[in-house]
Amino acid sequence: MSSRVRVRAPELTGRGWLNTGGRDLALGDLRGRHVLIDFWAFCCVNCLHVLDELRPLEEKWADELVVVGVHSPKFVHEADPDALAAAVERYAVHHPVLDDPELVTWRAYTARAWPTLVLVDPEGYVVAQFAGEGHAHALDALLTELVPLHRSRGTLQPGDSPYVPPVVEPGDLRFPAKAVPLPGGTVLVADAGHHRLVELEDDLTTVRRCIGTGERGLVDGPAPAFFEPNGLCLLPPEVAEEVGYDVVVADTVNHALRGVRLDDGSVATLAGTGEQLFPDAPGQEGRLSSPWDVAWWQDRVWVAMAGVHQLWTFDPRTGTTGVAAGTTNEGLLDGPLTAAWLAQTSGLAAAGDRLWLADSETSSIRWVADGALHTAVGTGLFDFGLRDGPADQALLQHPLGVTVLPDGSVAVCDTYNGAVRRLADGRVTTLATGLAEPSGAFVDGDTLVVVESAAHRLTRVSLAGVVEVDGFAHRTQRPVTEVAAGAVEVVVDFTPPPGQKVDDRFGPPSQLLVSATPPALIRQGEGRGSDLRRTVVLDASVGDGVLHVAARAASCDVEGGEGAACYLHQQDWGVPVKVTDSGTTRLVLPLSAS
Repeated sequence: MSSRVRVRAPELTGRGWLNTGGRDLALGDLRGRHVLIDFWAFCCVNCLHVLDELRPLEEKWADELVVVGVHSPKFVHEADPDALAAAVERYAVHHPVLDDPELVTWRAYTARAWPTLVLVDPEGYVVAQFAGEGHAHALDALLTELVPLHRSRGTLQPGDSPYVPPVVEPGDLRFPAKAVPLPGGTVLVADAGHHRLVELEDDLTTVRRCIGTGERGLVDGPAPAFFEPNGLCLLPPEVAEEVGYDVVVADTVNHALRGVRLDDGSVATLAGTGEQLFPDAPGQEGRLSSPWDVAWWQDRVWVAMAGVHQLWTFDPRTGTTGVAAGTTNEGLLDGPLTAAWLAQTSGLAAAGDRLWLADSETSSIRWVADGALHTAVGTGLFDFGLRDGPADQALLQHPLGVTVLPDGSVAVCDTYNGAVRRLADGRVTTLATGLAEPSGAFVDGDTLVVVESAAHRLTRVSLAGVVEVDGFAHRTQRPVTEVAAGAVEVVVDFTPPPGQKVDDRFGPPSQLLVSATPPALIRQGEGRGSDLRRTVVLDASVGDGVLHVAARAASCDVEGGEGAACYLHQQDWGVPVKVTDSGTTRLVLPLSAS
């Protein structure tokens, strides 16, 4: 273990608690057990990955470890307590969650990124901090060391979890995600909360049949299992006849594409192994990462690969997949597809020579054409709102769906604004408000059938009306770091977990990418390299902005040899900074520190 000075863990302070049966918790209530604090936001796909990474850890160390989620929102909608309660249920969070809308506890623990994990020992001291995903094995190794140590000291007092499950109301749909009309007049719905597909009659309420057992899993055949399916793509009839299935499903948490034969509801896995893809790590062949939507365009299926901020393609005839756009860096950067940056793409819609997409984390609507990515609405990771008008001035809030309308305009499921917006002739207007997290839609005559995910239903919206909205503009509020003008050292702090070492036998084991918004903030030192330390020169005349730092580091089992496991640790930071005369000359970001 490290010889660093022991730091007492700050108290957990916020607006209230979920999953505790109405009880408020304090760190003192958990004394005698290890506490893992998970700083998350329900918009963040990396945070959702971590929730699933932690489930086996919670089960293995159930007596010695209490996981506590601290929800620290990025978007205004995420600060709504009802929206948070719905998200905790939607994502099956089975531990206490502190609602921290003012980022009080976030600041106390100096968190800089979603997600951040902090391990507190049974005596109430911080022993490790991690940013990003891919740290479950490191936490397991730490607990393997710490549990016997504290047991021998008498400081470990195993006990029950304070988790109290919420009451779940029954219904035919639970957090539906997307829907597509079928040729016979029925509608196929991705019933994500029930881990299945549901076919509805044209009244949008009567269930004709369910495809899937409703149990989480990756099971093919006539009794299939899904895990939070989201996107649906109906193949052209001639293609479906050739390949033997009719619908491609983005089976998001299974990290897979599934094929559904509508005649008998049989399902086959088309791509993905059930394991999450970590780019540049060994042994990743065949893996995907949180596919969120699928669309037929240019004679293949296009995939919104939200987990790695890319667009992929899948050819049903050959079964091959490939990266079509995106570098895996998260952000809003237009240009050639291979160099463009995306940000958790969650909705796709094809029309002629354009593929429209909803980039949720940048609250943007973008399109692919002529081998390049373009932006119609949106400015970046931290700016969002509700504003109509010229497209280059309009604002959205975490949109998850796009639909091309008969006149060629684009309807946007503006999810966190609870609205449906319309992009036409370079302007944005609003078709409807007051919806509960609309996440997908399709056209049916003169109406738009909208999936109201948080209301567990499908709703019709007229395409004829225009609604006046009381707009707002917002920039994500997080602590600003004062940095010095001139040279600033950026350090990504990485310590291999117990039993692991940095292994450079096959090349550099780490990667660091530094950029800025606006780009002029960095005069020297931007770009990609293999060293986790970088000196950048900042321009005082720019004043303030955001430093974008993306880091990866690999570690492998100490014993090495055949069968040794290697792991990839990765995180992107967007650090708001202000250049001042008295600012720091060293910015330290913990990737894995203990």
